[in-house]
Amino acid sequence: MRSRLDPMKNVARSMRRHRHLILNWFRAGGTISAGVVDGFNGKAKLTTKKAFGFRTSRGIEIALFHVLGRLPEPDFTQRFC
Repeated sequence: MRSRLDPMKNVARSMRRHRHLILNWFRAGGTISAGVVDGFNGKAKLTTKKAFGFRTSRGIEIALFHVLGRLPEPDFTQRFC
């Protein structure tokens, strides 16, 4: 925090805010992997990009449930007369 560079101060503040989470990794002895979380985040980002044309946030939420929860998809997405 004594640095005159604002980006360094931002990093220091961020590390102070997340100190307990950073220390959890050391307490676990490095046995925790963030690969699963990164995988889910990647799938979520890809799904929200695909769902760009949806009119409501509910549509994006349903798309995320289908992708991340592996829910069965309906046979028809639209009703026909």
